[in-house]
Order: sequence, then structure tokens, then C-alpha cells
Amino acid sequence: MLKDSVDSRTHRQTTNEYALGYNDAEHERLIRQAAIVAPITERLFREAGIGPGQRVLDLGSGMGDVAMLLARLVGPSGEVVGVERDANSIARAKARVAAARLHNVSLVNTDVNNVIADEPFDAAVGRFILMFLPDPVSVLRSVSRLVRPGGVLAFQEPSWAPMLALGSGLPLWSRTRHLIHEILMRSGTNREMGMALYRVFQDAGLSAPKMHLEMPLGSDTGFVRLTSDILCSLRPLAEQHGVSLKELGDLDTLPERICTEVTTTNTVVSLIAVVGAWSRKSSTADSSRGDPRTKQRN
Repeated sequence: MLKDSVDSRTHRQTTNEYALGYNDAEHERLIRQAAIVAPITERLFREAGIGPGQRVLDLGSGMGDVAMLLARLVGPSGEVVGVERDANSIARAKARVAAARLHNVSLVNTDVNNVIADEPFDAAVGRFILMFLPDPVSVLRSVSRLVRPGGVLAFQEPSWAPMLALGSGLPLWSRTRHLIHEILMRSGTNREMGMALYRVFQDAGLSAPKMHLEMPLGSDTGFVRLTSDILCSLRPLAEQHGVSLKELGDLDTLPERICTEVTTTNTVVSLIAVVGAWSRKSSTADSSRGDPRTKQRN
């Protein structure tokens, strides 16, 4: 069992702020993005052996999309525990879980550095979370202690390099993506965490993970607009870090202009390059309920 518990002092010291914020527009963007990435995530989890009856920990649950996907994979006999530090996000995620009538999901308001469990998990997963953490190795090492011997850790993170390369033939689209990349870089976000997973897993004491990269492609308006929506969420950080967006012109018309560019060129664009990695914990490894120092702080 996990309890709602966020030590704000620890939070500030160990975790970067989520670069895209927590407002309603960002919540809606996350839900739309999740629908596109869901098949890729499900393939990773199935390949990793996550299935009926298992108990799974979901780090950085956000709007609850990964937790709800897991709930259907583990079935009524399984259990999903989602961890999310933002109270507004978790409140909305709980409402979505209730609306979906998923009774095998519990969502906990706590920081990923403060997770303590009364019993081990069969798997621990996360999607687009390690990229925002200042010390992903430490978090992964800590989380692996909550997974039973022989259990699985599976994470998905982005790689921006292929996305930037593929957009080179679309000037407005490409410039928008490069500016998003610049803002994320200045905010301390690891844009290549996907490729770094190979090293991060091993540095955390796990075996070298099995990995693959997938890129959803599209050209319809809803798909294309997700990129300009990311920029919209990042505008406060652009100002904070001195990244000028003036070269993009009127930001209110940017979505339409990008869509026109893609349509006129009769091509597809990438939303995100998703790197999936999973590794099975040694069957002889010791499990733990977490770092005792964390227990003392709580």
C-alpha cells in the first residue's frame, strides 16, 4: 500500500519541475498524445511480459493513461498503483479512472523519490518521466528495489535527433521543433533520454535492456497541431530562459500555418520518437520496501 505523501522540500531538491506545466490545456494535450502513443506502449509492456494478475507500479501517472492501459493488461485479478506528484493532475486522473470503471487502479499523490510499498511489484514502468529527473539512475535504482526478483522494469523516453532530422524539408515545422528542443534543453530536460536508457539501466544495477524505437507519423490536423500545442505549453519557459519565438510570427495562427505547410507538401510528420527499454531484474536479487532514509523523511 502506498500513501499520499509529498515532502515539498525533498521535491524541490530532487526533482525538476515538469517543463510543460499542469494547466488544463496541457492536460488535454497529454490525453491526445497518449491516444497516439498507446499502441507503442502496449507493445512494449506485452513484450516485457506484463499481463494478467500482476501488480504494477506506474511512475509519473499524469492523466492516468498508462495506468488505465496497464489495468486492462493485468485484468481484474491484477493491480496497478500509479504515482503522481501534482495534486490537480492526479485528481483528474482519478476521475477518468472512475469514469472508465476500472477498479484495479489506485493513484497516489507522492513524488517518485518517496515511493514506499508494503509488498513488492511484479513490474515498474514509466513513460516520459526520466527525461525530467536530475538523477534518473538513482530513481531507477530505488524503484528496482520495489520490484520482486525476476520482475520487470520497462520505460519509454523520447529521442529528438530523428525527429529533428526528418523535419528538415518543412521550414516552419522544422523551426518550431528546433525551438521546442532549445527550450527543453535550457530547462534541463534530457531530450535524448531514450537512447540513454541503455546506459541508465545498467548504471542502476540492471542488465542491459532490450530496446526499440518507434515513431508515430501523421498528417491530419489533430496530429500536426500537437507540436504547436507543445510550444504553447512551453511559452512561459521560453520567456524564462530567453528563447525568442518572434521568428515564428503570430503564435495564434501558427497551428494553421504549420498544417498548411504539411498539407501543401503532401507528406507526413513525426510526433515523437519513442524509445522503449525493458529489463528483467535478476531472480536472485534482493527486494526492498525502499530506502530507509526516505521512510524517516516521511
